[in-house]
Amino acid sequence: MRVLILGCSRIGVGLAQRLDLAGHTVTIVDPEPAALARLPASFGGRQLSGHVLDRRVLEEASIEHQDALAAVTPNDDVNIVAARLARLAFHVPRVVARLYSPRAATLYQQLGIQTVCTTTWGINRITELLSYAELEPVASIGTGVELLDAPLPPLLVGRPVSALARPGELQVVAISRDGRTFLPHPESRFESGDRLHLVVAAGATDHLVDLLRH
Repeated sequence: MRVLILGCSRIGVGLAQRLDLAGHTVTIVDPEPAALARLPASFGGRQLSGHVLDRRVLEEASIEHQDALAAVTPNDDVNIVAARLARLAFHVPRVVARLYSPRAATLYQQLGIQTVCTTTWGINRITELLSYAELEPVASIGTGVELLDAPLPPLLVGRPVSALARPGELQVVAISRDGRTFLPHPESRFESGDRLHLVVAAGATDHLVDLLRH
């Protein structure tokens, strides 16, 4: 996959490095040469110094031939303009903009621009980490669903997976057992030492805690 990253902030550097290591063709643009100097010597992608909204710079970065674009500069307005330009003018198939403002993130999400709001993500993540100790938060999916890990309570040993299923609220999506992880059937039975991977709707965490405790 060919990926264009706009902004060589910490996020941009980490994203570029990870995508490069994964074998993708990466181009990263930043107006400051000093920012590009943050890239590790092992980075095999292309680096361009120039303003991320300069059409000539974008064309030099072959934006019209990119499969994906990530706008991750420190400026929300720049990221949104760059994302819209990529989608509407250059027809880049996959575009993501990093934003700090939750309100703007929601607005532009509704307008069809995929956004990642680090403020909202941080709030959700800290809330998860402060929650019930036996529930290990893994990720938030959007703003209404969470992926959690939990040890199997002893009283559930021998019970079917369906015993923890609540339509619309929570579902056991995987079980880790004896060093491997698998997708269970509703009739699969829990065994001692199992670790559960659950998808939980927002607001249903307290119900899950009650089930695990009792």
